[in-house]
Amino acid sequence: MKTINTDDFKITGPIKLSDLPTLIDLKTTKDKVKDALDETREVISDLQDKMYAHNRYGVLICLQGMDTSGKDSLIREVFKEFNPRGVVVHSFKTPNSTELEHDYLWRHYLALPEKGKFAVFNRTHYENVLVTRVHPEYILNENLPGIEKVEDIPKDFWKKRMKQISNFESHIAENGTIVLKFFLHLSKEEQRQRLLRRLEKEKHNWKFSPGDLKERGFWHDYQRYYEEAINATSQEKAPWYVIPADDKDACRLLLAKAIWDVLSKYKDIKYPELEDKVKDNMSFYKNELNNEK
Repeated sequence: MKTINTDDFKITGPIKLSDLPTLIDLKTTKDKVKDALDETREVISDLQDKMYAHNRYGVLICLQGMDTSGKDSLIREVFKEFNPRGVVVHSFKTPNSTELEHDYLWRHYLALPEKGKFAVFNRTHYENVLVTRVHPEYILNENLPGIEKVEDIPKDFWKKRMKQISNFESHIAENGTIVLKFFLHLSKEEQRQRLLRRLEKEKHNWKFSPGDLKERGFWHDYQRYYEEAINATSQEKAPWYVIPADDKDACRLLLAKAIWDVLSKYKDIKYPELEDKVKDNMSFYKNELNNEK
């Protein structure tokens, strides 16, 4: 298998999405890719168990991508070895009436991971500088002061909002949340093929919505706004990774390996040690239990 350096997919400077690959050839078979994913998710799961006992860090995994980029199946395949108590998945939909009574980050704060746990955001706070930018009329639902119509949205509105998002991520990172953000980079042609499969295979029909085709019409707008958001908000404590997504198996492995490569650097994560008094009396406790009647 081709050697994988996940830093190759980490964004550390300005990028153009059109210059980045949507497909990667790992120089091996699908079965070996799946075997490598099995091994990687197992070590991540073991580490999460240790993190739960250590109780110092939470992990926030942010997934973004165009429709059909494979977010749902990726979550299932990458995290299925986890103890259920160790991971919580949040799929953020259109804000409801209660959420709209608060600022746009409020509902995301509520979903942040507890110490020792993973939270996976399937679509994230970045929808507030992506979907709302493609459809700025959605901003009117937030009832922001001074904005009564789309024309009232200031020219620097999106730049300020991306700065707010960066500040949000810096704040939680400095307080023990490890933040990793992944853009599943899908080609337009591959999306077309996946939408066709949803229509052609009866068991996948339920996944299709006419709205998918409507949003596909904004493909180039989304690519431009994703590019701007990634460039504006990828930082050392909350980096973006652009993962080629045309091959689902390779995408899952690359993302899982990126998670492992980051978390394995935290050498302070370990199981708590027993107090000396307890250690010194281990034989006594064993005898107590062995002699129970």
